[in-house]
Amino acid sequence: MVLAEVYRCENNGSVTFADQPCGDDARPIELKDNRIGGRFNQNLPEPAKADSRRQDQEAEQPEAASTCRFINSTDLRRYLIREQVVRGTTRDHVRRAFGNPPEVHTSPKEVWIYQTRYYGALYELTYVYFRDGCVERVEYRKP
Repeated sequence: MVLAEVYRCENNGSVTFADQPCGDDARPIELKDNRIGGRFNQNLPEPAKADSRRQDQEAEQPEAASTCRFINSTDLRRYLIREQVVRGTTRDHVRRAFGNPPEVHTSPKEVWIYQTRYYGALYELTYVYFRDGCVERVEYRKP
C-alpha cells in the first residue's frame, strides 16, 4: 500500500527527498504502511451452520447458562500481554497468561491456584475459579 508520493533527488552529491519532483533525476519512492495491527477475525463466535437438521436439534435443547463471554481480540491480546485474567476467559487463555497451574482443585468447584514469589518468599496467591470451562472470578490473597 502506497501512502504518499515521495521523490528522491541527487544534487551535487547530496540526496534530498521531496513530495514533488525536485529535478530531472527525481525518482519516486514507494513507502509501505508500517502500522502495527491485528486480525479482526480472532476470537469471533462460530459462524451459523447451514444444516437445518442440526439447527432443529439445537432448538429443542435448552440453553445452558454459561459464564463465557465474548472478548474482542484486541482486549484479549492486551490482557494476555499484561498477564491478566478476567471473567469469561477460557482455560487456554489462563494458561497463556499465567502458565500451567501448580495446584488444581476440582471439588466442589474447579480452582487453579498460582503462587507469586518475590526473592524466594511467597508473596501472593491467585485463585482462578472456573464454571463451564470459563473463568467465573479471580481472587488475590495474601498467604
